[in-house]
Amino acid sequence: MKQAGHTLDELVAKWNKRVCIDLSCWIVQLQNVSKSHSSMKDKVYLRGLFHRLRALIALNCSLIFVTDGSIPAIKLSTYRRRLNSGNEVTRDESSSHKATSLRRNMGSEFSCMIREAKALGMALGIPCLDGIEEAEAQCAVLNSESLCDGCFTSDSDIFLFGGRTVYRDICLGEGGYVICYEMADIESMLGFGRNSLITLALLLGSDYSQGVHGLGPESACQILKSVGDDVLLKKISSEGLSFAKKSKGSRKQGELHKCNYKDNCSDHELITNGDEDNSRRDDQLLQVINAYLKPKCHLADSDAVRRVLALYPFQRSKLQQICAQFFEWPPEKTDEYILPRIAERDLRRFANLRSTSSDLGLRLPLHEMPVKCPISGIIKHRKVQGRECFEVAWEDLDGLKSSVVPADLIERRGPWFKVSPDSSRSRLGTRRDFCHIRLDG
Repeated sequence: MKQAGHTLDELVAKWNKRVCIDLSCWIVQLQNVSKSHSSMKDKVYLRGLFHRLRALIALNCSLIFVTDGSIPAIKLSTYRRRLNSGNEVTRDESSSHKATSLRRNMGSEFSCMIREAKALGMALGIPCLDGIEEAEAQCAVLNSESLCDGCFTSDSDIFLFGGRTVYRDICLGEGGYVICYEMADIESMLGFGRNSLITLALLLGSDYSQGVHGLGPESACQILKSVGDDVLLKKISSEGLSFAKKSKGSRKQGELHKCNYKDNCSDHELITNGDEDNSRRDDQLLQVINAYLKPKCHLADSDAVRRVLALYPFQRSKLQQICAQFFEWPPEKTDEYILPRIAERDLRRFANLRSTSSDLGLRLPLHEMPVKCPISGIIKHRKVQGRECFEVAWEDLDGLKSSVVPADLIERRGPWFKVSPDSSRSRLGTRRDFCHIRLDG
């Protein structure tokens, strides 16, 4: 399946949306980059996060951080294997197989990095939803309930949890882009729905199961297509994975399948024709299926979700303090980075409101708009890195006098302007003004 690439401008042209961010995934990505450039004490990963966020803020994306909660019991062996020593979890080997989940070590280096990222986000007006267990599962719930329009994560399990629109990669700067995957494309191009993807995880392995030994992707896909997504999980519930053996048609009744299901069935061989083993195997399958279909998450109508859906203010002084502490930036440098982006976001919001009003047949004069236009006029035309732009003057925005914005933002969705005959500066006007330029497209 081909993924769809969008420039950041295309993302905003199509959206004006709310986006969830699997914060742990982003921190891991940025941490890997920082290790090759500088030491951890220089907070390069946090700087990278800051620049990602300010780019998305300028594009008027409403952002929500989502963090991992406790580690599901079904995932513990995978988690410990990845960490080798298991220093990210509070270990209790004697009772881990009985636990429903395991609390994370909040004193670990990675947990401290997450707290720093959350503080930075809150200063920028970005709330955080602390997940009960898996962050990607919580993102999927918000996405499937239409409480967010897409999710940034690198964990493909999000589709098994019910996610619909997933962004895996983001590149900033000139020609910046995001890579998008849509569940609708997986369904139409591959013929695999959510049930099929969960079954693939059972057959080939995932965070919750290590799959069936000797079964490859091609055979697994053939099995799925022969059964059909609608009845797949019902068939597994009634027959276990024996239907896979029957569908493939090449395995004998007594053949051994080496299936590792995390802590529940680590390194055991299950015999497909034994009643006791069948019962244990089926119970393990149902645990994995339920882990994907019924993850532990905040419900869509919960207070925790309602809180993060509210608008949070940009806290200028708090951001200055954080940037001074972590990056040793003076307040002026922090303002130079963020204030033009906040201003551009406000202009996009105003432009979207004006465009929506126009679509509804309401051509309100600027002074009758419910939200004040954030710019007082155009100073001059500019070209930045080959891109058409305008330098604009701002109204009452934390001391920001002027900055450069993309020309198409003004020309396609901006307000009316009138050109002053005695200077290159343009000012806000109305349709009755002479020398006016219609810029609201």
